[in-house]
Amino acid sequence: MATVWEPSAVNPMFSLKFHPSYSNHRNLNFLNFPLKSASHGLCLPDTNRPSCAGMSSPSSSRQPHGTDLDTESDSDPTRDRRRAVRLAWEKLSRWSRSWRSKVKTDVLERTNKVVVLGGGSFGTAMAAHVANKKAQLEVKMLVRDPQVCLSINERHCNCKYFPEHKLPENVVATTDAKDALVDADYCLHAVPVQFSSSFLESVADFVDPGLPFISLSKGLELNTLRMMSQIIPQALKNPRQPFVALSGPSFASELMNQLPTAMVVASKDKKMANAVQQLLSSSQLRISTSSDVTGVEIAGALKNVLAIAAGIVEGMNLGNNSMAALVAQGCSEIRWLATKMGAKPTTITGLSGTGDIMLTCFVNLSRNRTVGVRLGSGEKLEDILNSMNQVAEGVSTAGAVIALAQKYNVKLPVLTAVARIIDNELTPKKAVFELMGLPQVEEV
Repeated sequence: MATVWEPSAVNPMFSLKFHPSYSNHRNLNFLNFPLKSASHGLCLPDTNRPSCAGMSSPSSSRQPHGTDLDTESDSDPTRDRRRAVRLAWEKLSRWSRSWRSKVKTDVLERTNKVVVLGGGSFGTAMAAHVANKKAQLEVKMLVRDPQVCLSINERHCNCKYFPEHKLPENVVATTDAKDALVDADYCLHAVPVQFSSSFLESVADFVDPGLPFISLSKGLELNTLRMMSQIIPQALKNPRQPFVALSGPSFASELMNQLPTAMVVASKDKKMANAVQQLLSSSQLRISTSSDVTGVEIAGALKNVLAIAAGIVEGMNLGNNSMAALVAQGCSEIRWLATKMGAKPTTITGLSGTGDIMLTCFVNLSRNRTVGVRLGSGEKLEDILNSMNQVAEGVSTAGAVIALAQKYNVKLPVLTAVARIIDNELTPKKAVFELMGLPQVEEV
């Protein structure tokens, strides 16, 4: 039996396949192949030649009655797939345009002043981001270091954290709390968690009761186990102080370089969350909203502790298998505790949970991961912290996490091991041995 070659319907680039045919098909006429389009690489039929469907020798027209050759389907699967993808994208684009046309975007227009509390890397990056959105907007940074204040006002850069990045001219720094807070429409709080309470108490007299606080700080207060949503209203002695938590996978340096970033704002006040979304969102920064303040805050706090564990694995050269197993276990532990505290599981798998965990655990820019790497390499914690010019919140948060776990009766093996290593009660090597020796139970 002879064979006939036929172009593949899946691959349009002359990928040939065998088809059995009848014995009288002895000659192949390759002139019957379709022409290839130079623009798309697709097989297009030549109108002056027979179709490639049912291609055979010229004698095929004299086949006995009732004999059918294998033929190609009229539809091209590749073309159909591309058309389906194109239609799906067009549908998404129409939805996007329709949604944008209905959203109010007057928040930035009505905003005249934004104050940023703290002159660290993330506070500086967010100040620059907001200032770039509106040249007439006054962005006032309250800093404690006179040298940083001077460099921002005279050289338009933060000499301590971003000496090579020029800040917008509408970013101005001050060391005077009253000057910074007066007439502010929004407040970005970027003071580390462990210092926030005392700092806010010192400036409380200058804070308007209706001033919305957008917290950029992640962590738990060590002695009280409070989150920022509790610290801010209590320190300001105003239980109704508007509060929004901003979290998600975001490095300050990449925000400064205006690289695409996605974050989430969480507030119990939906209108406030929507307003902050409009204030902060841009073509480089996507902002989602959430009502799960507890979930966003607890995930942002616990991921720092998990990042130290991931760094320890890296510092000990335990390999990729160990890293994946540890981070997966850590994600489960964060979910167990967060849901016991009232968080939504979907929050833990979103930007402020899984998104932030992946960034903090796997990327070298993470301060907490760096602490873990150095611990795993054998350095002492005291020496590590003394050599850093930024705060690694996971170090102080670790002890608070264990206290929370005891309060809610949740077992957290990985996060507990980190706390014991930080307290110098366990070496990294011993911690790995003990974790690997835990009972092997059903995954939950």
